[in-house]
Amino acid sequence: MSIERISALLAKAERTDNAAEADAYLMKAQALATAASVDLAFARAHTAKIEMRQSPEIRTVTIGEKGKRANQHLISLFIAVAHSNDAHVDIASNSTYVMSYGMPGDLDAIEALFASLAVQMTQSAQNWLALGLWRTETYVAWKKSAGSWSRSTRPHTAQTARVSFYRSYIARVEERLQGARDQTRDQVLAEHGKGRAGRKAGELVLRGKATEISDFHRANTSARGAWGGYSGAVRTDKGSAGAAGRHSASNAHLASQLALPAKRVLEG
Repeated sequence: MSIERISALLAKAERTDNAAEADAYLMKAQALATAASVDLAFARAHTAKIEMRQSPEIRTVTIGEKGKRANQHLISLFIAVAHSNDAHVDIASNSTYVMSYGMPGDLDAIEALFASLAVQMTQSAQNWLALGLWRTETYVAWKKSAGSWSRSTRPHTAQTARVSFYRSYIARVEERLQGARDQTRDQVLAEHGKGRAGRKAGELVLRGKATEISDFHRANTSARGAWGGYSGAVRTDKGSAGAAGRHSASNAHLASQLALPAKRVLEG
């Protein structure tokens, strides 16, 4: 699978104003991501037992072209996926790529899952925006001036509606991934036997892996400072944009055979 190829298709979909052309790019990217996800699932079934004998490594993943508004949101999505799969992430200063640190099998899963979820997020947002429901709605905007923050209510534009959709989508995906991570943790603990001794053995396995990756990251990172994330005005949206993003993320999947663990949608 070429993450760069999928990213390039996403960038083309973001640039074009032609809905049919954008949909064609998105469908092609989805096909590539889905095919890779199915292959990955098959391979991981045979390699899961040797995962802990592998050593951490570093990978660079392209996010998008310099200056693209979607990059900040795609990075947030990547971080959500990576942190749920025991990986550390460094972000390029221009937000065009990320570097992930983790076990090879986990990094395979992260790249495939991110590629698929990024396509699904972009495509579902594009489809929802075309409905035009956002045109009569507002969002809460925050602006910092002279050291203080001011709050105002503004009418949505296509850009702000997309941001609201993305932010809600990513928050919901992160919730589901954390649920999946908890299930995996419970499985590891169960495999090491019942009782206090068994649980302690399982916790040592999990802690040992996390410590090895953390040590590897500290020894190899050259990153300085902290990534600030999305810095635009959109902060709160309880209208259809946020609800649509949450709903889409609740139905997100890798392929028909691979669905993220379902969970009741928490509307707010």
